[in-house]
Amino acid sequence: MFLNKLFSHGRKEQQVTCRISDHIGLLCEACATFHQAIAVRDRGLARKVPQMEREADVLRREIIAMTYEGAFLPYLRPDLCKFVTMVDEVFDTLQETANHYSGIHLPETLEGECIRVAFLNRRMCELLKITYEAMLEGRNLREKTLGLRIYEKKIDDLKFGLVRDMMGTPVTDFWQGRLLADFITGLTGISDKIEDASDHLEVINVSMR
Repeated sequence: MFLNKLFSHGRKEQQVTCRISDHIGLLCEACATFHQAIAVRDRGLARKVPQMEREADVLRREIIAMTYEGAFLPYLRPDLCKFVTMVDEVFDTLQETANHYSGIHLPETLEGECIRVAFLNRRMCELLKITYEAMLEGRNLREKTLGLRIYEKKIDDLKFGLVRDMMGTPVTDFWQGRLLADFITGLTGISDKIEDASDHLEVINVSMR
């Protein structure tokens, strides 16, 4: 396949594609950690997410530097770096959400649905990694991007219920209410950013054919 030959052209290209895979893999690990943190009510686990985000920042800078030091043809570099940046934006939102979780009391009336959303975010990250690997092999991404959109739609449906239930939840003060709202917004917004990243993979895949 053309894309497979293009992305495995040389040692620098292979290093970059492997590092991008590591970057997405770290995001998958962070999403899994956060899902587990909510599921078992372990704020210590949630505090590991910002540490992973810092590791991801180092990876992102390495990938962009390696790309512009000679990996790939010049016309392809901006799109690859944009994808890496979009994955980093997912990480940023996840980190903020984990920080909010560490500072709130999550009501039991909201907890179950929040765990479901965190689980779906985790699955979306895993599917994003599969989609990236399929792109490297030059395969059609339609089914995988459709799967990501289905996950995102499920999260959107859960969001409406969470917002409705949150509005009827008593809070101790304004700031607790604000933090809870920010937490729900971040948790349900992660999927949007994952979908945006997958859409960009589709753009790269199509433009290279």
